Amino acid sequence: MIYDKRLDGGAGFDWGKTSEEYAKYRDIYPPEFWKPLLDAGLFRAGLRVLDIGTGTGVLPRALCQYGAQFTGTDISAGQIEQARRLSEGLPIEYRVCPAEQLDFPDGSFDTITACQCFFYFDHAAVVPRLARLLKSGGRLAVTYLSWLPEEDPVAGASERLVLEYNPGWTGGGEYRRPVDLPPIVHQYFTLEQPIQFDLLLPFTRESWAGRIHACRGVGASLPPEALARFNEEHRALLARIAPESFHVLHYAAQAILRVREP
Repeated sequence: MIYDKRLDGGAGFDWGKTSEEYAKYRDIYPPEFWKPLLDAGLFRAGLRVLDIGTGTGVLPRALCQYGAQFTGTDISAGQIEQARRLSEGLPIEYRVCPAEQLDFPDGSFDTITACQCFFYFDHAAVVPRLARLLKSGGRLAVTYLSWLPEEDPVAGASERLVLEYNPGWTGGGEYRRPVDLPPIVHQYFTLEQPIQFDLLLPFTRESWAGRIHACRGVGASLPPEALARFNEEHRALLARIAPESFHVLHYAAQAILRVREP
């Protein structure tokens, strides 16, 4: 269980509680999401890449085909178990390890990525460590993807239901904005490329119900009885307001940074 006073009032959450749903329903990133990172040359053959907060290995599974050597780390053993299952036959190494305790030798990696997770970390501990782990000229890519509840009616209705069951959840209310980079990042890295764009992502009622189940405010935090009631009510809601297949408006925000020379 992770307790972070910055998130959800410190109520705590455990991704291991929803790892199976995460593995099934949260690999929603289309090729357009990865294209700016590929265009920047972050995953060329011969490069070593560390994906921190890898979860079920969504990023390395999507990008290892381009030739880089990937390592993924995550604090949750359940998430890493799913990552290994889904990555069978792929040349990806996984380790259970908090980002604050990464113990690779200095200069081990050409690229470090953090997809949908950078805000979880203790930045004072993590950012200097990431800078040390990168080779000279190495780059850090921080990426984020979120639905837009004020513009998309299905996303807005789902989010309001999450808040009925979990009023302390602080993951809602997203809007278009750059990646949030705390000040310490700029002590160690230079921002090369900020990126923002919209995406219309396809869902069915089943896959959207699964996506919401696998969010921090639901499957990672609600007790079993409340979770069962939520899922039943959410599916009934979707049957009323959404066709069997639909799109949900999201925005993507990415930041590509280069490590400062000592």
